[in-house]
Amino acid sequence: MTQYMDFEKPLAEIEGKAEELRAMARRDSGTDVTAEAAALDQKAAKMLDDLYKNLTPWRKCQVARHPDRPHCRDYIDALFTEFTPLAGDRNFADDHAVMGGLARFNDRPVMVIGHEKGNDTKTRIERNFGMARPEGYRKAVRLMDMADRFGLPVITLVDTPGAYPGKGAEERGQSEAIARATQKCLEIGVPLVSVIIGEGGSGGAVAFATANRVAMLEHSVYSVISPEGCASILWKDADKMREAAEALRLTAQDLQKLGVNDRIIPEPKGGAHRDPLAAIAAVSTAIKEMLASLDGKDPKALVKDRREKYLDMGDRGLAA
Repeated sequence: MTQYMDFEKPLAEIEGKAEELRAMARRDSGTDVTAEAAALDQKAAKMLDDLYKNLTPWRKCQVARHPDRPHCRDYIDALFTEFTPLAGDRNFADDHAVMGGLARFNDRPVMVIGHEKGNDTKTRIERNFGMARPEGYRKAVRLMDMADRFGLPVITLVDTPGAYPGKGAEERGQSEAIARATQKCLEIGVPLVSVIIGEGGSGGAVAFATANRVAMLEHSVYSVISPEGCASILWKDADKMREAAEALRLTAQDLQKLGVNDRIIPEPKGGAHRDPLAAIAAVSTAIKEMLASLDGKDPKALVKDRREKYLDMGDRGLAA
């Protein structure tokens, strides 16, 4: 069953009526509702197109957070073969909010690392809703080190509201762990490509996405803070999240203008949650092309490419 967002309520009514007509026809084989249902389907398709043609930044946040959107586990299962998960930071524990391991992408050995939010109550709690603790970032550092040692490209899939701000995480050095992961992204001499598949929240996302090439799904978001958090700080009112989302310039389209992301991956009409397989296929194509653009570069050139990308980003942002 499709889960509708607030702004999709009129669409839900139309699609609901079409489904009611079809259910009626199934109960009474003598009832022909084909024409009426088709007319409603056509109306719903046009409304869906209109709704998603010019989504506001806040609505994009809602789409990026949709619970049925494909998550890291879905991408790994669909795009990678021989995935061998690697656990633990060799220091404290294993963080289930961060998935990572050796795999093959198009038969090419790679290291894949990503945030996993979970897809039901049990797994969301187990995965801490995609909010990594210090051990998650230290696990990522360990895996990036391993990839660098064996000359494996690193692919990161970013989908997190931000790093976990709990007391235990702070006691174990959350900010230092994020900084070390960001530093490691800048140091490794292998291709590093990143895809923002949902939310890219704060330093918790930057720690995985300081890459040679960064792609964002069309309706994903990437920002220094959540709109609700920003509104609470600036206006002391979390209900001003719509204004905050506008000010943050967190959409893929705004961030491409600023040079933060290199490409926008188109989503199926109505968002990735309406056709996960199509969204996953589009991400596969983007990863393949981004890796191809880095093939043949030696380790020093890859590090230089990455460093210059982020040094130039501020200049492009000021110009914009």
